[in-house]
Amino acid sequence: MEFIDYYKVLGVDKTAKEEDIKKAYRKLARKFHPDVNPNNTEAHKRFQEINEANEVLSDPEKRKKYDKYGKDWQHGEAYEQARKQQQQSYNFGGGYRNYGDSTADFEGSFGGGGFSDFFNSMFGGGSSRAKARFRGSDLQSSLTLPLTETFTTEKKTITINGKHIRITIPAGIEDGQQIKLTGHGEPGNNGGPAGDLYITFHIVNNTEFKKMGNDLFLTQEIDLYTAVLGGTIMVNTISGKIKVTVKPETQNNTKIRLKGKGAPVYKKEGQFGDLYITYSVKLPQNLTEKQKSLFTELSKL
Repeated sequence: MEFIDYYKVLGVDKTAKEEDIKKAYRKLARKFHPDVNPNNTEAHKRFQEINEANEVLSDPEKRKKYDKYGKDWQHGEAYEQARKQQQQSYNFGGGYRNYGDSTADFEGSFGGGGFSDFFNSMFGGGSSRAKARFRGSDLQSSLTLPLTETFTTEKKTITINGKHIRITIPAGIEDGQQIKLTGHGEPGNNGGPAGDLYITFHIVNNTEFKKMGNDLFLTQEIDLYTAVLGGTIMVNTISGKIKVTVKPETQNNTKIRLKGKGAPVYKKEGQFGDLYITYSVKLPQNLTEKQKSLFTELSKL
């Protein structure tokens, strides 16, 4: 089989870093995964090529050999040994032994296959070598939560491909945030490690609060008399109602801050944002004649 350019298979440069290779592999594996392309033999073949390229380029030792020996990277050690034996024959034995082209001799001793036997093993092609171990594909999932369930750390059981997985969701998880569960992806091939599971969270606001980062915002209605004379009111927070003092002569749309009464900070135990309250002064309606008279007198003072 002809030489396989694994860098070309993954669409990366030879100078690509490990994270670039991993990113390229994940993108292509998702695109050509058999579950996404059922009954598509070309996609299945491409998926196997991608796995094979990742097996080589994601392993520092295999990549080093591959870069050094090209199509014969699997037999690099044997090649080096042949060269040492050649050198020993020249230095210690009765005269120089002509090995000719060492690479050619090396290829011949392994059937001239280079990667061909290795590649055939991927398809059950009758190679005597053990099949390559490949990491399983990553899985993507999503989970929708009401905002109230993000105020405390929650434990939930989710089902992925018929498998029940118990997860812990830290308080303060944000809308669109993604977490990784190592080893909960597709199983590996031929004993290879399983892939990872990535869960993206979608948060639905089921409260009266508006949320920006870790801060919460609430519009609180107060009557005219409390706004003018001052008093106390009960205000909702994520931990229950609390008593708040309203200063006399509070104007409409006045904003106050309740420090530490906002949403929890992700993975920072005991840290919270702030709660901002905007007062909305409600004017009295359906006044009696006496009340109107009192307001008239008040307006003349």
